[in-house]
Amino acid sequence: MTNPTRAVEEFRLPDLGEGLTEADWVHWVVAVGDRVELNQVIGEVETAKATVELPSPYGGTVEELLVEPGQTVPVGAPLLRIATEDGPAEPAGDSSGPSRPSVLVGYGPGDAPQSRRATRRISADAGRARDGDPPPARPDAKPGARKLAALLEVDLDTVTGTGRGGVITRDDVRRTAGHGDEPTAGHGEEPTAERPHSPAPEASPERTTRIPVGGVRKRTAEAVSRSAFTAPHASVFLTCDATATVDLVSTLRASPAFEGVRPTALSIVSRALLHAIADEPSLNAHWDDDTGEIVLHHDAHLGIATATSDGLKVPVVREAQRLSLPRLARSIAEVADRARTGRSTPPELTGSTVSVTNVGVFGVDGGTPILNPGESAILAVGAISDRPWVVDGALAIRKVVTLSLSFDHRLVDGEQAGRALATIGAFLGDPVPMLLADT
Repeated sequence: MTNPTRAVEEFRLPDLGEGLTEADWVHWVVAVGDRVELNQVIGEVETAKATVELPSPYGGTVEELLVEPGQTVPVGAPLLRIATEDGPAEPAGDSSGPSRPSVLVGYGPGDAPQSRRATRRISADAGRARDGDPPPARPDAKPGARKLAALLEVDLDTVTGTGRGGVITRDDVRRTAGHGDEPTAGHGEEPTAERPHSPAPEASPERTTRIPVGGVRKRTAEAVSRSAFTAPHASVFLTCDATATVDLVSTLRASPAFEGVRPTALSIVSRALLHAIADEPSLNAHWDDDTGEIVLHHDAHLGIATATSDGLKVPVVREAQRLSLPRLARSIAEVADRARTGRSTPPELTGSTVSVTNVGVFGVDGGTPILNPGESAILAVGAISDRPWVVDGALAIRKVVTLSLSFDHRLVDGEQAGRALATIGAFLGDPVPMLLADT
């Protein structure tokens, strides 16, 4: 009887798509000696766009982990080695022979893995399941918290989550590492202050702290720097009466057509922007550096600038100009929620052609946003507040908002930007006729 031979397969970081060339390794969920199945999640990587789970393209036993949490890994670099029993034995480092291609995340054999927030995954000590014990649940933590825990060498199993539903946040990790006040212990656990702490990063004599930058924050810095120094930015501003818009939102919230979704002023503003693009198509375009041409997009893929615990993300509503107002409102809410909860995939965070950012949620009147690379315009919406306003020659208190439109002056002139912003302001001042005209 012939014993099965063992081969050692090397799994390299696959091409995650969307032009990404590297990713930060966040967390291993397997350890050396663990048995893994085909398509079982082995760990998480954080790209410029999202935190995603990597499925194993091989079944076998983990022989070696080749990267550490917090390490930036280029596409094609080896991640781990797995001993299989389906071929002739090979030395671990030999890559001269043909090997199965790395599986693109979410598109490997079998079912694509669920979001880590939708389904609990097997934890790093899942090998215990071979002894008959059920695998323990993996700590539920936000992607930014996992990254910070790896940098500060904090075991997430020792962290008490204070986020919604017990989710571990960055503040929870900092407290456990000794960077803040300790939360009250619960469920019979020892107080966090009594747990052993990993050493805090050393501060310089000037009392400064250096924070390693990676993942979404690093890619955001690269993107805005590239945009700021390649696209000549200009901005126009408009303060307008949005009372009719505020009244309309209140009416729509009681409408059966909006059942299950909460329309907001941002829904109306987004529709106003799409209305303006129909008249000024240069706002939905980009400059092709290779050919020196202006590329006009026939579809408006609307980017929604969203603040998350991991940094700024821009989820995309595809072909937004085709959506009715209820569908647009629902789509904006859904993509923003997926981005905030770390459930967006890289394709869901790329490909926008024009963007909108609601800085008013932070209580500010306006700003001059930097263009998303590859776009020609971004609209910023300030806080809607009660202000004195002249109506029919008399002073009245109205709902007033300040809008600002930043644009790429290589393909949009002040004339086009000014007309577009005036159109948006007129839309907010009397939205019902405009909405009826767009149906």
